[in-house]
Amino acid sequence: MLKALTLSGSIRKGSENVKLQREVGARLEAAGVSVNAISLSDYDMPIFNEDLEPDHVPKAAEKLAELLRSHDIVFIATPEYNGGLPPLLVNAIAWLSRQKPFPFRNAVFGIGGVSSGKYGTIWAQSHLRDSLSKIGTLVVPTLLGLGPASEVFDSEDKLIDEGAGKKIDQMINQLTHFSRGGI
Repeated sequence: MLKALTLSGSIRKGSENVKLQREVGARLEAAGVSVNAISLSDYDMPIFNEDLEPDHVPKAAEKLAELLRSHDIVFIATPEYNGGLPPLLVNAIAWLSRQKPFPFRNAVFGIGGVSSGKYGTIWAQSHLRDSLSKIGTLVVPTLLGLGPASEVFDSEDKLIDEGAGKKIDQMINQLTHFSRGGI
């Protein structure tokens, strides 16, 4: 059985991106994939600084790297801050990219995001795709740039945008098709 790790670059209460993380996770499970949903708030890491290496690598970075290594699929939902990625996500990727063995090699990645505007985090996703590609990951072609958030989820956090649901299903097909385990 394929294993998926899902996470959000946001840890804020009521985050639209955590809602997207849950929706993608539920649809992955419906497709027969085992899902492990995590919060980056459970992986406390100082701001990346090479001076901390090799003696002060946070245990959280080692633990998170092991999680990435043990999953076939990784889905990241990211907010957009000033046209870029949130510092929490940038810091996590920086620490993870320094771990040995390299944790990004085996999984297939899907990325998406929800914003209050109609552009749906497209700049952040472009930045994330670029960063992940440069460190050797395989990112599936479908991007989930969803917005405005008020038209994506209802007040009970249920997906109401039919087009978004179709894009999520398209991404899940790609993630399961390109993963090392296949279904």
